[in-house]
Amino acid sequence: MSDTGAVPMIVMTRSQDHVEAINSTLRKAGHPVHCTWLPDAGDLGDALTQLNPDMLVVFIEELGLELSAIIRIRQQSAPEMPVLVVRSSVDETAIAEAMRQGAQDVVTLENRDRLQAVASRELRAFRLERAFSATLSSAREYREQLQHFLEGSADAITHVQEGIVVDANRAWLELFGYEGDDVLTGTPIMDLFEQETHAALKGALTACLQGKWTDHVLKVQALLSDGSALALELTLARTDFENEPAVRISIPARNRQEEDVESELAVAVRNDATTGLLQQRHLIAAVRERCAHPVKGGVRQFALVKPDRFAQIQASIGVLASEDFLAQLADVVRAQLTPNDIAGRFGGNGLLVMLERGTSRDVEAWAENVVKRVGEHVFSIDDKTIAASATVGLGLMPGGKPDVGAAVGDAVAATRRGRELGGNRMHAVVKTDADARVQAYDVIWVKHIKSALMENRFRLVQQPIASLLGEDKGMFDVLVRMLDENGNEVLPTEFIAAAERNDLMKNIDRWVIGASMSFAANRKAGCIFVRVSKDTVLDKSVVGWLETQLRSLKFDPKRLCIQVSEELANLYVQQTKALAESLGKLGFRFALEHFGSGRDPLRLLAEVNANFIKVDGTLMQGLSTNQALQQRVKSYVEAAKRKGVETIAERVEDANTMAVLWQLGVEFIQGYFVNAPEDVTMSGDR
Repeated sequence: MSDTGAVPMIVMTRSQDHVEAINSTLRKAGHPVHCTWLPDAGDLGDALTQLNPDMLVVFIEELGLELSAIIRIRQQSAPEMPVLVVRSSVDETAIAEAMRQGAQDVVTLENRDRLQAVASRELRAFRLERAFSATLSSAREYREQLQHFLEGSADAITHVQEGIVVDANRAWLELFGYEGDDVLTGTPIMDLFEQETHAALKGALTACLQGKWTDHVLKVQALLSDGSALALELTLARTDFENEPAVRISIPARNRQEEDVESELAVAVRNDATTGLLQQRHLIAAVRERCAHPVKGGVRQFALVKPDRFAQIQASIGVLASEDFLAQLADVVRAQLTPNDIAGRFGGNGLLVMLERGTSRDVEAWAENVVKRVGEHVFSIDDKTIAASATVGLGLMPGGKPDVGAAVGDAVAATRRGRELGGNRMHAVVKTDADARVQAYDVIWVKHIKSALMENRFRLVQQPIASLLGEDKGMFDVLVRMLDENGNEVLPTEFIAAAERNDLMKNIDRWVIGASMSFAANRKAGCIFVRVSKDTVLDKSVVGWLETQLRSLKFDPKRLCIQVSEELANLYVQQTKALAESLGKLGFRFALEHFGSGRDPLRLLAEVNANFIKVDGTLMQGLSTNQALQQRVKSYVEAAKRKGVETIAERVEDANTMAVLWQLGVEFIQGYFVNAPEDVTMSGDR
């Protein structure tokens, strides 16, 4: 090889002598190798990401590992990198089997000449393949840009290296309002976007450079040359620019082809001309269609957003100009929506949104964020600027047979009451049932729960927990479902409250734990997260029961993580500490979920021995643009890292939030952005 730079390599072995043997053998062949010794396979994924080696050499026999496990890690982090297997002896059968599993060849230290020849061949092939891929990527990129130019519909494209714009095409310059081919070269990319966008954009750029950002659309607020703002959606891709790593940021062109025009006309017919959201008639139709299908998990609620003192606003700016005000209000609300939300104009100056979130508290956090954003927004109407506030009323859609009209009515009543209280707030109607009604309700559900336990009519669904570090750890959060006598699924929101009031949660918890252990034992899951109730936290016999389960199942306990909510842990600190310590002694892992929802989470983290904290989903509502929230989450992450605790963000719902979490150092995420909980069903049979 003509390249005179050091050749990074990883040598997996128990013996440092083997590392020195590989190093000296290849250096004698003219390869200036730099060998990194890796005695523990658990660090392989991180090493591949950090070192970006040209070759992996594995002494497979002494490691006692399956080659297939090594190849799987290689495929996730460095799929093109060659792998050489070293054995004490080599024959054609061993070579064929290793190559079938994905290795390039098998060698032995007894034949150094063949080792040198094989390593030279694979290093040369790897370098040629990498150079060829880079050339193709560069050629394809510039060919695409040229083709777009010729068609007169170029995507707006810029290239960024180390946070600096190194190239911007004409479409990008025109979109941002600049003239001159190189006017933006050398400009920090952040200067082109509003401050609230920076955290998400920084996180996305970092992830993209590390090859861990795939096809996610980033929502941003651009700053144009005239000082105005423009909402945009960016796509990011890792590329090379002048032989150096870069990120290509693209804003797709809006092609005015016939099918696009037809689609836009169909949208225009359904949408309100002022707000761009659904007209009331189409809004109600869309809501009814969605509500015909039960929510997959969590809650479904309506939020009615209405401006406060709208009559005064009309008197100030005029009746006709008030439509411009409502258009800007709709823009503020639209920026807080996810693709799954349904929103439209409702009742004159109101905006109605149907939200699906993990918990009611998530919806309340969303509503509080909307109130805050409206209060911060400066409304520019003709030559006037005005400040305004809004009230958001919430109405819950119950399970079972939903009554859309009643839920919307609750949102309307909540908005009215919130405005009576002075406005500029979120308000929800609180409904309390009479004791007799609750007791009658419980009699029915206790019977159903007990029969379901006896007849094993519970099941588990899993929600994947995704790694932001790139390596899939095989981690899942489990949720329980009950089946009625006809096999129909019953969500926990319908029966858990009755189970809690009637001392049935301990039995349900044990069913869930046992079923999860069976699943993890049979499917080789990396770690299953199981939440438990107050009854289990206070149950002194649960540790003995777990010991019995371990003996009967021959189960690796580190693959089960018991999780307790922060609220529950704060109420029963000593019992939670004792449970966490007992679980740790048995080899189980422990997590605090909904972390950050209480008054002093850092004190709890210091007192309880946890392996994970799950940052509360309410903190994800508006996180991508709220610097105070970002600092709060960052403080939790830093405290957890100091204690060696891993962090998981709950209920992540969009790419912008994921990008900020990346920037803040969160290691894992879960939520609808990763996967809906019902997508994969786990059997509860034991």
